[in-house]
Amino acid sequence: MIPKLYPFGVPACVSVLLLAAVAGCATHADRVRSARDLYYRGQVELAAEQLEKALTGAGKDADVISLDLATAQLFAGRPQRAEQMLREVRDRFDYLEQKDVTEAALSYVMDDNQRAYAGEDYEKVLIRVMLALANLMGEGGDAEAYSLQVTAKQQQIIETGAQLDEENPKAAYQRVAVGAYLHGVLREATHGAYDDAERSFATVVSWQPGFSAGGFDLQRAREGRHSAPGNGVLYLFAFVGRGPYKREVSEIPTSAAMLIADRILSAVGKHSLPPTLAPIKVPQVITSENQVDRVLVSVAGQPAGATETVTDVGQLAVQQYQALYPHILARAVARRAVKKAAVYAVKEQVDGLSSWGSLALDVAGVVWEATESADTRCWALLPDTIQVLRLELPAGEHTLGLRAGRGLIPVGGESVFRVQIEDGRNRYALACFPDTKIAGEVLVSSR
Repeated sequence: MIPKLYPFGVPACVSVLLLAAVAGCATHADRVRSARDLYYRGQVELAAEQLEKALTGAGKDADVISLDLATAQLFAGRPQRAEQMLREVRDRFDYLEQKDVTEAALSYVMDDNQRAYAGEDYEKVLIRVMLALANLMGEGGDAEAYSLQVTAKQQQIIETGAQLDEENPKAAYQRVAVGAYLHGVLREATHGAYDDAERSFATVVSWQPGFSAGGFDLQRAREGRHSAPGNGVLYLFAFVGRGPYKREVSEIPTSAAMLIADRILSAVGKHSLPPTLAPIKVPQVITSENQVDRVLVSVAGQPAGATETVTDVGQLAVQQYQALYPHILARAVARRAVKKAAVYAVKEQVDGLSSWGSLALDVAGVVWEATESADTRCWALLPDTIQVLRLELPAGEHTLGLRAGRGLIPVGGESVFRVQIEDGRNRYALACFPDTKIAGEVLVSSR
């Protein structure tokens, strides 16, 4: 119920509408663009510093900035700090799955940026992936539990996606295979739980059929053979390419339909409605144009293989966006209808409204609508793909080289690191190539 504003006159009503408009103008991308550019240039320490500054007074954007900061912290060589931040955001996102009536109402008065960011579905799942990898690079004791959370969370998201008497838009979500892969790797490393490893690798093959290494993993688990005597295994995980991001786009056909509708209602109604001059704005998930699509690996200067995609993050994000797009658009249209209804209600309450007063309210309504911004907040430092290469190596110290590649052609300089392989045991390494240059350092597990 809108309170009666007519004792204060049309100027007061217009001021209220314009104040509401001004409140919805902030953009998230501008605040973190500098940090992201630094990260993509490989300067993760400077990127982390910029993101730390952006956290100050971030308000409803704090969690999404923390995701980018945790990513920068991880590749700056601070996996424990990254794990702590990721765990905090994971718990916060879980809490925000509860409905907040006040925030929901405010988002219709302004825009979706007024809500605390609760994460996209793929981000909620990938937080668990990052937790597992960060833990592996640290003490490693919780990595298996995190890997199980990946599968459990995506199942929960899908099961709760159905609305009353509606088809579940999340039922066709692509599954995230890297969680099952990590679980299989960790179970195989026990030299005893080969049945568990086999089930996990079978899941990987089912969910990511293009991952050719999955068939070899599955066969090895069925044979109950971790590695040949005297050998150990290195798993190199790689974040490759710049990941998906959101941009604001105008929904032109819907805006045109809304303009026709409000002109019809203005013609037949007692009062005019603000014309739909500003297009309806919605977020759109975009995949990046990447120069790299894998990491080429050498051992002692000799080619040893290339990483292979176990989870396509960009494809995952776009597919989920397309599944939910009708709901995203419906919210944007409903918001525009609420704003028009509010202006109409104010006109109803003002006694003896003149044509100039009506015009002033229409202008204020147009400004109110024009200052809407699509919610483009996202975890922008995710990779385009999560890749892996399994290398069985003789026990002892090895020198490995990593280079960004496009196909089998190297497109960047080499990053060298050393790893100590133990007989019958796994070691893990993690590297990030958002572009032709590595971001930060190669992380190697301590066990």
